[in-house]
Amino acid sequence: MKARVTVMLKNGVLDPQGKAVHHALATLGFDGVDGVRQGKVIELDLSETDAAKAEKTVGEMCEKLLANMVIESYSIEIL
Repeated sequence: MKARVTVMLKNGVLDPQGKAVHHALATLGFDGVDGVRQGKVIELDLSETDAAKAEKTVGEMCEKLLANMVIESYSIEIL
């Protein structure tokens, strides 16, 4: 079973990488972009076969390591 975790900065947290990407896109002529938030995607190969257990375990991974809960939020997809 696979899991995909998407980690993003929480709303209100400054995103300097997103600002840099936004500026670069404008420089390249992509003027229709109003804002950019940059995050990360983590894909996990799991031996667990129960989707509910897998989601619970991945949630624990996020809380303990994969996301900085002070400034980041996460979402989990079980694939």
